[in-house]
Formats: sequence, structure tokens, C-alpha cells
Amino acid sequence: MENRLTGLSRPVLGENHPMRIIFAGTPEFARVALAQLHAAGFEIPLVLTQPDRPAGRGMKLQASSVKQFALEKHIPVAQPRSLRLDGKYPEDAVAARLAMEAVRADAMVVAAYGLILPQWVLDTPRLGCFNIHASLLPRWRGAAPIHRAIEAGDAETGITLMQMDAGLDTGDMLLVKKLAILPADTTGTLHDKLAALGGRLVVEALEFAARGGLVPAPQPDQGVTYAHKIDKHEAMIDWAHSAAVIERRIRAFNPFPGAASLLAGETIKFWAATVLPGRLAPERAMPGEVLATGPEGVDIATGEGVLRAARLQKPGGKALDVAEFLRGFSLQSGMGFQGSVGKTP
Repeated sequence: MENRLTGLSRPVLGENHPMRIIFAGTPEFARVALAQLHAAGFEIPLVLTQPDRPAGRGMKLQASSVKQFALEKHIPVAQPRSLRLDGKYPEDAVAARLAMEAVRADAMVVAAYGLILPQWVLDTPRLGCFNIHASLLPRWRGAAPIHRAIEAGDAETGITLMQMDAGLDTGDMLLVKKLAILPADTTGTLHDKLAALGGRLVVEALEFAARGGLVPAPQPDQGVTYAHKIDKHEAMIDWAHSAAVIERRIRAFNPFPGAASLLAGETIKFWAATVLPGRLAPERAMPGEVLATGPEGVDIATGEGVLRAARLQKPGGKALDVAEFLRGFSLQSGMGFQGSVGKTP
């Protein structure tokens, strides 16, 4: 149901009624969409975002990317800890409800907000709540669709504009736009492309909704998968996997949490690698064993095939191309990353 909408102009409902949008989102992915909506001329009387969190070495409270943008543009911000009227912070939910009802929004746009929306939120805007989801639903519902699509080796992903319901990414689809996943794409690069695409698509969707032209389509029952949240323990490389699987996981976990492996008690992070086509490790080599080192890369045996690491990082250091990394780190053939039975230094 891919849609290409062109020729749409001002986001208005009738002659003198600019479309009023409540926006709910937290990270950079959401900020991009908010910026696109603001630039397109939508009236945004209220932004919801997560409470400030400790971050950085000093663990000082830091405002979300969405909050920073909203404050720059003098848009009112609410930061409820919960939206559940019967939950742990009912006073936050009541305050948010009063604020949302006061602005009389036509629609609410949600992008990577991070809080569950109860039914009263879904019912408050006249046109309901639209979600920008970074996958081709129903594939990769859930928290980490970009990571999981790369990890699984998907050839394409995209943005699904969805009419939200009470389920986990189960609402009717409004607009869908596909995007190829390139062989070199990481979660970082794909995130940026999808964020820009999501911003453009939600502007198109709302302009079309202002004219009553959006037609919801139920998600298919087939092809449902869940993109579970990334856990730091997943970062450790299992060298018994194939080189192709490990290479995808390195890209999927870049920039967070960063694929890693232990070598002589030190955690080495892997930021880029390639599979050596047709190259087989010697029969005696164990998964994780270093087969060769050179300025082109570090060749490592896996459960199937050979992986060439091209960008590495040692503890306390920076991510470096392999030639520079080897000048400051003694890595030789025969050494073994954790999980191998190869020799260790």
C-alpha cells in the first residue's frame, strides 16, 4: 500500500483553521519528525517527551532531543512520568490530560515516545493518534526495529504510518514507504535515513488527513515479528556463528551497544567488518582464532567462513581503522578471542 502524495499544500482544516498537532516523542528520531512538522506549518501547541535523564560522565540531567527542539521554538513541553490515571504517578497523568484537552488538538503524532498510551490518550485528539514506526509492519513490531532488520539480514525496511490502537504496534496502516537496506548500512546510518523519511511521510499523511483522504488498512495476520529491545549482553560476539551473522550483528549494534569480544581479559569492540567470500578457515582453526593481521584487516575464524575486521577499538581508546589500531595494539595470528580454543597472548 505504498503511497506517493504530491501537490498537497497548506495543512488546514477549512478556511481558517490550521491543523493543531500534539507531538509525543523523545530521541533524535522523533526530533527530526517534529522539526519537519514545524517547518511544514502545522500548529503545535503541546509537546510530550520523557523526563530529563542523567547522562554523560557527570551523569547530569539532560533534556531529550525533542525537548531541546521544542524549547528552541518556544513550544510548551510536558514531561509526565506516566500517562496512566490509575498508575504510579496519577498526578502526572491528570496534568497531561488537562493540558491535552485544553489545546483541542486535531491529531497527535507519536514517534519513539517511550510511554504506553492508555485509551484516554488515543481518544483525545479528534483524528486520533498517528505513529511513525521504523519498519514495514507487521514485521518488526516493538522497540528495536532498525537493529533487528539489519541483524536478520532483511533486504528492505521502511516507515509505516499507523493509526494507533491499544495494542503493541497493531493499529491500521495509513501510509507505507519502503527503503532498501544497503550492504554497508549500520543502525546509525539507517536510523538517519528512516528518521528523515518518517518526517516527510507524516507531513504528507497529515496534509492528506486534513482533507479526509486517508484510508486505514488492517495489518496482515501473516508475517508478524517482534523487535525486542536491545540488551547489552547481546553485544558479545559468539564466534561459533557464521561470519555473515557476525558481520550483520556488528552493523546492527553500531552505534549501540557496539559488538565486542574479549581478548586476554580486554574488551575489544568491532565497528566494521566484512565476510571474505569463498574463504574457509583451516580445519585446525577454532572459532575466534586470529588467522592473519595486516593493514587491510584482521582475519578471524568463525563457525562458518572468515571475518575480516576493519575497524576496532580498545578499552579507553577511539575507534580506529585496523592499520592504525595495530600500531598501538599487539594482535597476532594464533591469538584467540573469547569463545575460541585458539591460543591467547
